[in-house]
Amino acid sequence: MDEALLRSLTPSVLGILVRRGATFAAAEDAVQDALVEAVRVWPADPPRDPKGWLVTVAWRRFLDTTRADVARRRREDLVDEEPPPGPTPSVDDTLQLYFLCAHPSLTPSSAVALTLRAVGGLTTRQIAHAYLVPEATMAQRISRAKRTVSGVRFDQPGDVTTVLRVLYLVFNEGYSGDVDLAAEAIRLTRQLAAVIDHPEAAGLLALMLLHHARRASRTAADGSLVPLAHQDRSRWDTTSIAEGIRILQAALARDRLGEYQAQAAIAALHADAPTAEETDWVQIVEWYDELTRLTDSPVVRLNRAVAVGEADGPRAGLAALATLDDSLPRHTAVAAYLHERDGDLATAARLYVEAARRASNLAERDHLTRQAARLNARR
Repeated sequence: MDEALLRSLTPSVLGILVRRGATFAAAEDAVQDALVEAVRVWPADPPRDPKGWLVTVAWRRFLDTTRADVARRRREDLVDEEPPPGPTPSVDDTLQLYFLCAHPSLTPSSAVALTLRAVGGLTTRQIAHAYLVPEATMAQRISRAKRTVSGVRFDQPGDVTTVLRVLYLVFNEGYSGDVDLAAEAIRLTRQLAAVIDHPEAAGLLALMLLHHARRASRTAADGSLVPLAHQDRSRWDTTSIAEGIRILQAALARDRLGEYQAQAAIAALHADAPTAEETDWVQIVEWYDELTRLTDSPVVRLNRAVAVGEADGPRAGLAALATLDDSLPRHTAVAAYLHERDGDLATAARLYVEAARRASNLAERDHLTRQAARLNARR
């Protein structure tokens, strides 16, 4: 069973059902039923046209549900519009669905969560991790969003800001999480930047390109993580870096600074440094100051503490870190790194072990465990 194929077809099939008159919640339920049926049937009898098969089965499930709902019995006349079997035209509805999910009836945070779950392909656990909340809390948020829009016709697209936030979170999960969604996020953001005049759309595209350009060097042959300072910069994609910097410069020239442009400026400074030692950390701290002003995000302040530690020394970094909640993800790992830089290897090793226990994925856990072992071997 090709799970990647099923994920890639889901947004388009969902879009077809919505355009045919289904509410989003009903369409999502029908598509989920069709996916379950595909998992059961396809291994023994794979269809010649997977998308057409999913559309047909999902539409039938939607019609069956509609007939059973007395309050919506009027929709029974849609039975004759059931799509015939055979090839279905390929239409990319994904970006449109992102806008439709950002519905005015939802708060921005609920719209983002719903879109990530229903269209972005992320699990509730992944979304909860991105929002720094318990999985149960995020599950309730998504359920409330579904109930809110259960009877809504999606003819009022949401705003660009919400869509940009969704694309940003999808890229982050694809870049560092369990599911590879980064390339899809770049594709959709490129589409969005091409059709709207919005400097933050350009800033987000630049940010994605600059981060994605380093992807080949982020892991070693054995799958272990390679920190930025130790990456082989000859493996960075210079074409993507050049494009990202060009897009960023054009966005910054409009003097409408936003958080994605600020993040892209930080990524550009890393990409522009010939070696880790030549990184302009002072300017990176200045950009983190701008980003803090724009977002007041604890994660931004955590990353700023690292930059301060590089620019002004590890004790300055530890002082900045001391102002933050130590329950933040990666807080302990940052503390370990700064203590190591300050020469306190015993404390650093202990903190690396603690950070490994808190790590959210296996690759990060293994990396932190190796760091602890390396320091313990030197003592």
